[in-house]
Amino acid sequence: MLYAALAAVGLAAAVAVPVAVHRAGSEGVPLWTAVASPGPLSAAHAYLGAQCESCHVPTRGVEAAPCLTCHVTAAADLVTKPSTAFHTTISECGGCHVEHLGRGRPPVNMDHAALVSAGHAGAAQAGGEGLTHSVARLRALLGGSGTDLIGSTLAPRPLPTGEANRLDCAGCHANRDPHRTLFGRDCQSCHGTTAWTVGGFRHPSPRSQECAQCHQAPPSHYMMHFEMMDRAITGQGQARVEQCFLCHQTDAWNNIRGVGWYKHH
Repeated sequence: MLYAALAAVGLAAAVAVPVAVHRAGSEGVPLWTAVASPGPLSAAHAYLGAQCESCHVPTRGVEAAPCLTCHVTAAADLVTKPSTAFHTTISECGGCHVEHLGRGRPPVNMDHAALVSAGHAGAAQAGGEGLTHSVARLRALLGGSGTDLIGSTLAPRPLPTGEANRLDCAGCHANRDPHRTLFGRDCQSCHGTTAWTVGGFRHPSPRSQECAQCHQAPPSHYMMHFEMMDRAITGQGQARVEQCFLCHQTDAWNNIRGVGWYKHH
């Protein structure tokens, strides 16, 4: 009888608490939010306090519409930038923007798997649609939320073999190719989606004379500054711009051969 009574009380509470919260808001049941909260909000969202309904939709969780209620201006800016235009077809903010992890800045965990699941070949695809169409897609995403304008993981999910080939990395990561078109657009042949650094990369030997294959000299080297200042400082009066190895060392551009660390700007 005791167990039956406890089960009945538990069942009644399981029904009554959601109904009361749904009708009166998060503060309708005292101390309920303190029990249900998975952790403190970030400093940017701390003003929301215990008003869970500001972000969470009953029975559905966090959706894009409540987020855009506050972030509508930022969302409109996103669709105008090639590097962030992919937001037009991402329907869940929580896939990358994670909360309840503390009082610091809201963490952003870029989830490339979310881009693949959304059907992206890269930001260039979304960016090529034009601002008008992108805003229209955001309006469609919001549906009947009344807003005027336009997956959840704590760490990026590793992409299955071959999935990275569906992403146009250069569509988001570069307006100018840092490799000067030498390596094409096949970024995933060297770079991964969890870190941009190349694992196991070793710079060519300090004795290499092919620096200009990968490195481009600054604009000043193609002006009188190179002849009047740079060559004089290094003592290489006959050096050509593409002969980087005569003046520079491989640990840092400012480590001048025979001079040491030198930075005059």
